[in-house]
Amino acid sequence: MHFEPYPFEKLSSLLEGITPNSAYSPIALTIGEPQFETPAFIQKSLAKHSEELRRYPKTAGEAYLNDSMRGFVESRFGVKLKPNELVSSFGTREVLFNFPQYYLFDKKEPVMAYTNPFYQIYEGAAIASRARVIHLNLTEQNSFKPIINELELAECDLVILNFPNNPTASVLSLEELGDWVKLALKHDFCLINDECYSEIYTDQKIPSLLEASIYVGNTSFKNVLVINSISKRSSAPGLRSGFIAGDAEILKGYAQYRTYVGCASPLPLQAAAAMAWADEYHVAKARAVYAENFKAAQEILGITTSDATFYVWLKVPNALEFTQRLYRDYNVKVLPGEFLARTDASGENPGIGYIRIALVEETVRTIQALERLKEALLCKN
Repeated sequence: MHFEPYPFEKLSSLLEGITPNSAYSPIALTIGEPQFETPAFIQKSLAKHSEELRRYPKTAGEAYLNDSMRGFVESRFGVKLKPNELVSSFGTREVLFNFPQYYLFDKKEPVMAYTNPFYQIYEGAAIASRARVIHLNLTEQNSFKPIINELELAECDLVILNFPNNPTASVLSLEELGDWVKLALKHDFCLINDECYSEIYTDQKIPSLLEASIYVGNTSFKNVLVINSISKRSSAPGLRSGFIAGDAEILKGYAQYRTYVGCASPLPLQAAAAMAWADEYHVAKARAVYAENFKAAQEILGITTSDATFYVWLKVPNALEFTQRLYRDYNVKVLPGEFLARTDASGENPGIGYIRIALVEETVRTIQALERLKEALLCKN
């Protein structure tokens, strides 16, 4: 069993020995972590409930938290979930890693597919599950959307999509998501959409796979699951609050499995998270900042940005060398795209020639970083 180094470890190795230009203050546009203050009402709730640390939390989560999450799904997507159609989790990273192990456990020769480039937990879960992997390549030629190959999908037990997408920032329409639901039913594979960026959009609301499931008549969400998190939505990754929702039959066994995993969320975190899931005002404020950051990227870099996420997937000449030069000359860190992707069976790595830029700073600081990046692109030395 071999796990690849995380992209940030690879970045550290790439930049090792390079002394950045001290004339510039350091700016890191590498990690998808909002650099805003967590809203005060969330922090106050956490402090108010700190005495509850003396109690063991339930793995299933408190009723008030699960109610708040289902309320979010209903108000945001118009989907009314039953109690057994949602399982709260300690963030979504643990779900993305352990759900495939649970679901694929009794498969003799498990096959798992996911988008490429990807969030590296998908790969780690596949390795831990001893699954054969099919990469769904996202390339400029197909607008960074997965090409459907039914012969390959017919072999799959589990497919993980990620739209809005990290790192390409691409999105799928309701109709496109609906097509994937039909494929999951036709070929009987479990379909997950990682929707952690669903709340960061510039104009139109981004649809959920749950909406798409209802749209194509799969009202019981058979074979369909979504995952979502509060981390990006509320600038509160430390709350570790997420959920998996959809097919009640699949979730029944998974909920029992989780009682053995030991990933229960501390009660003060649950109380604060319940308030955050129920409030939309603070999300709209952060969304407005991201929209300004995207606008700045369009104007400074002369590019077209996406309708969602806070990422720019930028094509550059020789991404590894550019990343080193940007750090050396301008003290700005970005992430080479090839660190976020893998070479597939055809010999293609869809991340080569790109960098991922995370526009997670306040707009003034973001503009500073983008101006430096523009200068680096114009300077060939």
